[in-house]
Amino acid sequence: MNNMLKLIPYQKCYAAEVSILAHIAIRGISDEIYCEEERSAWSFAPRSAYHWHKRLSKSQTWLVVDEKRLASGKAFCCGFVNLETQFESRGYIDSLYVHPDYQGRGIARQLYAALEQWARQHKFDELSVDASKVSRPLFESVGFKIRHRSYQEKRAVVIMGYYMLKTLI
Repeated sequence: MNNMLKLIPYQKCYAAEVSILAHIAIRGISDEIYCEEERSAWSFAPRSAYHWHKRLSKSQTWLVVDEKRLASGKAFCCGFVNLETQFESRGYIDSLYVHPDYQGRGIARQLYAALEQWARQHKFDELSVDASKVSRPLFESVGFKIRHRSYQEKRAVVIMGYYMLKTLI
């Protein structure tokens, strides 16, 4: 990661940027991977900053920010990942998004590495994720195995992904 990109813990002041980032990342997926109907169902508009803050503050979350690019006086958020830590969903990777302008720079891998290191330090037995067609190769490259295909219904559209697991012990 270059010296202007920095990994930081989630902060509430980034909630609005996270909301826009997730929407832009989903809408930027090519038609060959997910069609317009699927992308629109997945994210027809950015969710509220309140939604994202509530979601991310209840989990362990990391951001990558670009200190060279400023937004409202703070570094620009270009990627994020969060890990569920509550008992029933402990070890579930809820979200991993990288802004389209920053994709292909190893940011997703850096975010995942921080998440796995933290999970190992906190004695998690395994990690799980419902990976999209976009993120599947990343998760496979770091040792996740496909358990089965997964299907999520959003706005009456079924979107296919992959339920994947990685044992940490």
